[in-house]
Amino acid sequence: MKRWLILEDGTYFEGEGFGASNSVVGELVFTTSMTGYQETITDQSFNGQIITFTYPMVGNYGVNRDDYESIAPTCKGVVVKEHARLGSNWRNKMTLDEFLKRKGIPGIAGIDTRALTRKIRQHGTMKASIVDISDEFHHAYDQLKAAVLPTNQVAQVSTAKPYPSPGTGLNVVVVDFGLKHSIMRELSKRQCNLTVLPYNVTAKEILELSPDGVMLTNGPGDPKNVPEAIEMIQGIQGKVPIFGICLGHQLFSLANDADTFKMKFGHRGLNHPVKEIATGRIDFTSQNHGYAVDEKSIDPEKLMVTHIEINDGTIEGVRHRQFPAFSVQFHPDAAPGPHDALHLFDEFIEMMEAWKEQKNA
Repeated sequence: MKRWLILEDGTYFEGEGFGASNSVVGELVFTTSMTGYQETITDQSFNGQIITFTYPMVGNYGVNRDDYESIAPTCKGVVVKEHARLGSNWRNKMTLDEFLKRKGIPGIAGIDTRALTRKIRQHGTMKASIVDISDEFHHAYDQLKAAVLPTNQVAQVSTAKPYPSPGTGLNVVVVDFGLKHSIMRELSKRQCNLTVLPYNVTAKEILELSPDGVMLTNGPGDPKNVPEAIEMIQGIQGKVPIFGICLGHQLFSLANDADTFKMKFGHRGLNHPVKEIATGRIDFTSQNHGYAVDEKSIDPEKLMVTHIEINDGTIEGVRHRQFPAFSVQFHPDAAPGPHDALHLFDEFIEMMEAWKEQKNA
């Protein structure tokens, strides 16, 4: 089945369809990841987005049962140069085409993804649609232009009800803004007893659980569209250790009077070099975000910048000057990506243990 990828500026690409057959509208973004397409597609931070893979072949090792970052992905579509029809790997359970069909996600192959990525880099992320060529082009384009992208992405992907992930160690509340399972995996490896709560949980509800720490997870969209989370963070900081990742980092910064801005095309990939200012250490990191914290807005009496992105100098980490709380823009849990920054989970454990010891002294 022939399909079009139509951009809101009127540009269109013709390709071969695979995956589900429905037409979709979403925000067109690109990722530079060379591997990990299953983790990428199932990452809820891509909610409502059409993902362009810059790596030329996608699907060559199929889809397995281990690498899900969520069970029900909510990205809108997948764009690739070449779609591998067969998956070759000892863990392979189904092809990418079969997986996308099961999840209702359309794909389009045969696209010049280099040209498409250059356009996104030049003009920024934009609305786009994937439609069958049998559809009337002008009608499809008019529908694309008229479409309004949602702003309640976090509400769409967060858990509706609390649930536990039992462990024998420290009690950690995980506030789900669209969490990646790899975050829970890393905390579970450290024997943490986890309680996952919805994005709109209150500070009172969290503190009633007497946690040793709170994890603010990743998630999709503009952090300013989640004001209830900002209020919650203001209510718990200073009363319990906090670790924020990605959207959690942006929300933590907003809760401390910093500002955020929408990036032209964001950071999405596995090879972003990040410098820890205190030590000069360079970590290669996995990233997936379209918003960033504005350095000029940071109150130096509240927050200290701990990490910066080497390529463009954007803020990649902050730490509270008075309370046991820190956050990073990148994904120390990787999945997919390098494991350079896994030590941050150990730092969170040490922070919670020190806080607990101080509280019991």
